[in-house]
Amino acid sequence: MIDLYYFPTPNTWKVSIFLEETGLPYNLIPVNIMVGQQFEPDFLKVSPNNRVPAIVDHDVTGPDGEPLSIFESGAILIHLAEKTGKFLPTEPYRRAKVLEWVMWQMGGLGPMGGQANHFRAYAPEKLQYAIDRYTNEVARLWGLLDDQLEGREWVANDEYSIADMACWGWITLHELQGQDLDDTPNLKRWFEAMGKRPAVERAYALGRDIAATPGQISEEAKQLLYGQTREQLIERRKARRAAKG
Repeated sequence: MIDLYYFPTPNTWKVSIFLEETGLPYNLIPVNIMVGQQFEPDFLKVSPNNRVPAIVDHDVTGPDGEPLSIFESGAILIHLAEKTGKFLPTEPYRRAKVLEWVMWQMGGLGPMGGQANHFRAYAPEKLQYAIDRYTNEVARLWGLLDDQLEGREWVANDEYSIADMACWGWITLHELQGQDLDDTPNLKRWFEAMGKRPAVERAYALGRDIAATPGQISEEAKQLLYGQTREQLIERRKARRAAKG
């Protein structure tokens, strides 16, 4: 059994898509980052980086008998793919091609898309340099993915894989990122095909009752998400270490 710690974001959709595609049994454990649940001690034991998603795989235990906990969405995808033998080839060449696009998403598409979202929709002041910098970088990354998808159905090896699951959620935020799907027709075709998969539809629908809506996030939530100072983070770390004894 898998425990999935979840708030509806592009990174958590990667994992929920995989679980829905494979039918692995899982418990959905909401972590409402709008009210600070990501800082609760029980969650930090699973995800010390206080981010979703995270999982606990009760089928795998460590030397101390504790079940395996994993944070970071890319690591979770790779673990689940290896656990099930699905959506990640074992043949070295094809496996490498899937993993390079997963890492591309982790290192580029996600972080740059997140920065574009922040400065365009959530930042307390409009910094045009930052808006242009990240909007343009997302456009460059989208162009690369559009080129990769020319003449192929899926991102890697022309077969559905964790590379597609990793990338899809970040494209759902195209309006927040200042992108026009019509500028990248290959990407648009792939994105729409992904969205029609029943497992993707189910995964995307999870947690809508606690989803964040730009322009409707409270100031308290913004402070939790974006406004922590260095001093606050140091004090939070001290408290966490003290709780460990």
